[in-house]
Amino acid sequence: MLYHGGCHCGAVRFEVEAPDSVTAQDCNCSVCAKAGFLHMIVPKANFRLTRGADALTTYTFNTGVAQHTFCKICGIKPFYTPRSNPDGIDINVRCLDAPPAALIIEAFDGRNWEANAGSLAHLSTEPEP
Repeated sequence: MLYHGGCHCGAVRFEVEAPDSVTAQDCNCSVCAKAGFLHMIVPKANFRLTRGADALTTYTFNTGVAQHTFCKICGIKPFYTPRSNPDGIDINVRCLDAPPAALIIEAFDGRNWEANAGSLAHLSTEPEP
């Protein structure tokens, strides 16, 4: 499936290829809980920014590996490069124009990130043919 999405003001737009059925992670870490980010991690090859590169800015903290990208105009973070999967892109499912028809939401314990991050590593790899 090809999904389209963007920030609140529309300055940033993207498209992402993902399955019809998606399992998203609802993380309880301080950043995700405050922002309401609902995670769908995909390989970078499945993501394309279609508008608004100039409207994006980045926030980093701690190790600096995660690149928290958000719109400079409206402040919404529609996607970012996660520390758990620096080879992928993490899409905020709430920023898709239409969510996947089959959406499963699972809790992710990001407060204990070091102990749990490895469980996400497979999400940014291409499936075997």
